[in-house]
Amino acid sequence: MAPLSLQSTQKMVSGYEIPIVGFGVYQTPPDVTEKVTLKALETGYRHVDSARYYANEAECVEAIRKSGIDRSKVFYTTKVPVTHMSYEKAKEAIEASLAAAAGISYIDLVLLHAPYGGKEGRLGAWRALVEAQKAGKIRSIGVSNYGINHLNELEEYINGGVGGQISVGQYEIHPWCPREDIVDWFKKRNIVVEAYSPLVQATRMNEPVLQSLVKKNNKSPAQILIRWSLQKGYVPLPKSVTDSRIIENTQVFDFELSQEDMNNLETGVDAPVCWDPARDSRL
Repeated sequence: MAPLSLQSTQKMVSGYEIPIVGFGVYQTPPDVTEKVTLKALETGYRHVDSARYYANEAECVEAIRKSGIDRSKVFYTTKVPVTHMSYEKAKEAIEASLAAAAGISYIDLVLLHAPYGGKEGRLGAWRALVEAQKAGKIRSIGVSNYGINHLNELEEYINGGVGGQISVGQYEIHPWCPREDIVDWFKKRNIVVEAYSPLVQATRMNEPVLQSLVKKNNKSPAQILIRWSLQKGYVPLPKSVTDSRIIENTQVFDFELSQEDMNNLETGVDAPVCWDPARDSRL
């Protein structure tokens, strides 16, 4: 087996490949997004994860265009916002994202950002994704922040005739929010699991278990967490606006966590640091 690198990929059920590490731009101000995304691409990233809600799609696209890297080598994701979770509104959001992506011809992956809109809205938004995919406007589709109940609802709808395949499920996942039930649902269906906030928004860097692995492996806390995610089979989406950290977060392919290390990171804690629509009983 070839050693993993920043350009290594996982194959999605859509048939397309997705690079195993993505560069996240959540809460990255538009006026710095192009600069830091271009730095990430220069560093070796080949996967950029944006969203309509982040208001920085155009800047991500411009960085991809300016990078000079062959379009087929860069994977670009965006998401339908929670304000557009219905058939008609999702179509509007997809068209707006496509317009923002005009400079790079197509979008690799579009996700439904969260399970808002009620059942009718969720299923309508999925139908809009399926139609855009069939029209060749986007290559792969998926969901983010869906709970098991939402996933089962969507699977029933898909199997009922609307079609489409969930290629990716994106969630906050790290040792203090493992989401094993949701991960198991996806893995049984060979769906790629993406992990956002894999660095726990820097709120757990001084945890004793993490610091012990920092000393043992001579790596930073961020590198330990990204490596944990990779060894779990996830696609982590670290973000940074600092050049040195953008580079540091890629230096995770020259070491491996032992099984003991991985076991030690089974913290028994379930404490997300972001929003958690997957477990919002009102949705």
